[in-house]
Amino acid sequence: MDEKDLTDAYESLSQIIPISKNKLTPYRAVIIMRLVVLGLFFHYRITNPVYSAFGLWMTSVICEVWFGFSWILDQFPKWCPVNRETYVDRLVARYGDGEDSGLAAVDFFVSTVDPLKEPPLVTANTVLSILAVDYPVEKISCYVSDDGSAMLTFESLAETAEFARKWVPFCKKYSIEPRAPEFYFSQKIDYLKDKIHPSFVKERRAMKRDYEEYKVRINALVAKAQKTPEEGWIMQDGTPWPGNNPRDHPGMIQVFLGETGARDFDGNELPRLVYVSREKRPGYQHHKKAGAMNALVRVSAVLTNAPYILNLDCDHYVNNSKAVREAMCFMMDPSVGRDVCYVQFPQRFDGIDRSDRYANRNVVFFDVNMKGLDGLQGPVYVGTGCCFYRQALYGYGPPSLPALPKSSVCSWCCCCPKKKAEKNEREMNRDSRREDLESAIFNLREIDNYDEYERSMLISQMSFEKSFGLSSVFIESTLMEHGGVPESANSSTLIKEAIHVIGCGYEEKTEWGKEIGWIYGSVTEDILTGFKMHCRGWRSIYCMPVRPAFKGSAPINLSDRLHQVLRWALGSVEIFFSRHCPLWYGYGGGRLKWLQRLSYINTIVYPFTSLPLVAYCCLPAICLLTGKFIIPTLSNAATIWFLGLFISIIMTSVLELRWSGIGIEDWWRNEQFWVIGGVSAHLFAVFQGILKMVAGLDTNFTVTAKATDDTEFGELYIFKWTTVLIPPTSILVLNLVGVVAGFSDALNSGYESWGPLFGKVFFSMWVIMHLYPFLKGLMGRQNRTPTIVILWSVLLASVFSLLWVKIDPFIGSSETASTNVCSNFDC
Repeated sequence: MDEKDLTDAYESLSQIIPISKNKLTPYRAVIIMRLVVLGLFFHYRITNPVYSAFGLWMTSVICEVWFGFSWILDQFPKWCPVNRETYVDRLVARYGDGEDSGLAAVDFFVSTVDPLKEPPLVTANTVLSILAVDYPVEKISCYVSDDGSAMLTFESLAETAEFARKWVPFCKKYSIEPRAPEFYFSQKIDYLKDKIHPSFVKERRAMKRDYEEYKVRINALVAKAQKTPEEGWIMQDGTPWPGNNPRDHPGMIQVFLGETGARDFDGNELPRLVYVSREKRPGYQHHKKAGAMNALVRVSAVLTNAPYILNLDCDHYVNNSKAVREAMCFMMDPSVGRDVCYVQFPQRFDGIDRSDRYANRNVVFFDVNMKGLDGLQGPVYVGTGCCFYRQALYGYGPPSLPALPKSSVCSWCCCCPKKKAEKNEREMNRDSRREDLESAIFNLREIDNYDEYERSMLISQMSFEKSFGLSSVFIESTLMEHGGVPESANSSTLIKEAIHVIGCGYEEKTEWGKEIGWIYGSVTEDILTGFKMHCRGWRSIYCMPVRPAFKGSAPINLSDRLHQVLRWALGSVEIFFSRHCPLWYGYGGGRLKWLQRLSYINTIVYPFTSLPLVAYCCLPAICLLTGKFIIPTLSNAATIWFLGLFISIIMTSVLELRWSGIGIEDWWRNEQFWVIGGVSAHLFAVFQGILKMVAGLDTNFTVTAKATDDTEFGELYIFKWTTVLIPPTSILVLNLVGVVAGFSDALNSGYESWGPLFGKVFFSMWVIMHLYPFLKGLMGRQNRTPTIVILWSVLLASVFSLLWVKIDPFIGSSETASTNVCSNFDC
């Protein structure tokens, strides 16, 4: 090495970039000020009831107290936000590159179920981008889980493996980005920029033609798969496809590429590509995606056993070919990665409309909340774009977890003396805290202190088979902290063992899904899995490279977006009612930081905000219709508290935008969708979760497509009616009617009623403004609101206004009688 490389090799591979004090100190000061003002505001609201509208006042106060509690849960985990910077060049200087590189191996996991809903071409692009990453080929393996046992997925993967022989060398030769062909060829940029090789244009044209031919072959497979033959699918060799019955079939594994597989057209080795379909039998609980991921954990441990695992959804491709190196800057840095269980990348999306009408990008969550958590114990796991340390998935604790003394370990063995070594109070307290934590099965450092005989005895004593299942090969792989396959193993034995570990009965009476692997018990298994790791004392890292590491697709029409949010919220409700609820789980070990716990509590409590939110969104309309109000006549002091609260809310948001760098439009879209999702998907998730817990009912909300569009962002304008749309539609109509009724009543009552009217209309307009994107979703295409809708709206509003002036339903009978008497006697 020259002097510069030698210096880089010993420097840190990453660096924390703290937020400037000029930005962070005012932000924290305003948070404290807002907390104080909030307390004074609640004191005023509680001590000044409105007796003429006591029910409305009480409802509003309860809602406001809950909103304040919810704000605390969301705000304080953002107390210590940080930015991070990685140095990939230093990683190369320290560990080298190429065949003799010291970089750690990485196993990629890609999961898919139904190829008719998850198009094979989308999955294929994800796989191709993985195979072409900028990383030593012998260190990369890609495992594709087909949980629907579809022959279409198998055949499309075979075609993808063949096309990869051309695509991978092309990507590496010309260093193109991104390395998913569909998205590379669809870029509207100057693809000749920075390209100096004279043959690039010719080879690019040839590659584009090859890709289009490949797409035609994939499309032909999809067209063929639209109708299943009565006798089932037949493979090319004439034998029936083993997965014809997706609920009853054997386990299947096929290695397409790798050491013994096909090489690229330049004769170079390609990363390993493995097709996996776990065994399915009636009467077994398969645990959906979490079960499929755990099957991949075991298969990969037997076949390659890379120390790190990176999982992607089938529609999330590698957008930055150096993404793996970015993760290794944390994982392989001894000063950082010692206690890191995973590195989470932000989710970025393609194909979203320019205004991001339904906040699909989740910019506030990924660029604000996650940065705040990174300054605590680390970001939550969001289900995709995450690089795991394999040992953390096995239920092991971090190296900093105190090791048990040998005497206490040996005392568990049936062949050891019954007399237990005496423990002092400190040791007993430590052991009890570990048991309460239910964290690591044991610490890996304990294993290193024993010889081979003691090691084998320890394995027996710790009941490895009861934890990991009946596979000696897999159990041996769990003890290999730095990965790798035992030298004594041969390929045929490993394949046989791999089939064994994906059997449908393998997990029975083990710790899989309870303490090991992806955790079962919720449709959002990602939150549970990350939460268990943080409870064991691990920490996570948030990595935001300049070029997004991964990109995916998101549902951009209203109905699909709400159903996506419904699924997430339902998972949170399920966790709330489970033993893993952050409100009461994981206190014994004291390893979960309090602000980190607040963030997890917020993660599982937020759907319940829908109940007060629905009530609060109805209050303005009720006040306008009844002529009552939830706030008494304001005094000077009360005016100060109200103004102080509004100013502190605005200042908090402005300063948050300042240190995070997000735009005001992204912030406003997030605020709007918080209300839209809260009064629709979150509300249904709460009731569905309660029904599931109490009565065991699993309610499904069906979606029916009504229209489609082939133009750009055409999916945005698709309208699909679903029951989730009923509550926000009702609230929107109620507030619009309330505003019309309020103005009609003011016109009828005289000028003295205009003052109170503006306060009521302000709150009603707050609701309507937040539901405006929802209203646009109901109307369909921009600037093409159906004429019939406009005509009926104007007609109904006019008729209702005239009726309101003529007949006031909120005047009591006694008041009507007295009015009639006065008119009869000419009062």
